[in-house]
Amino acid sequence: MSAMSTTRARPPSRADYPVFRRITTRWMDNDLYGHVNNVVYYSFFDTAVNAHLIDAGALDIHAGAVIGLVVETYCNYFAPLAFPGDVDAGLRVAQVGRSSVRYEVGLFAADEPLGAAAGHFVHVYVDRESRRPVAALPDALHAALRALHDRV
Repeated sequence: MSAMSTTRARPPSRADYPVFRRITTRWMDNDLYGHVNNVVYYSFFDTAVNAHLIDAGALDIHAGAVIGLVVETYCNYFAPLAFPGDVDAGLRVAQVGRSSVRYEVGLFAADEPLGAAAGHFVHVYVDRESRRPVAALPDALHAALRALHDRV
């Protein structure tokens, strides 16, 4: 049995992320406690990453030969988010593998300097038809990742 870590994660700052996407909260995002429910944070991660890739021309969700499947996701929560409000999702890439990418996302209430949440999101890129990992990430994806990572 492993011991629990005693080091508490700290909220990120906006300077930790090179790219931001704005997401507007919706009425249905709030739970009965009056804040955005924890599962919605993962939806924000998914929205931020995929919107960046679509806008950069690296992801065609309808007809692209290569798609990203989520194989891992994680989140630390620091402060509540709520409707109505805007969330700024900061994006960066922590690791690029042969067929995978680890994205890191910080969620910030609009105009707040420190993150309300921070986590990661790992995509394995696969052939749409076979669902097998690709031999190498497509060039368009590498180009889109350059804005998020200085070693791509």
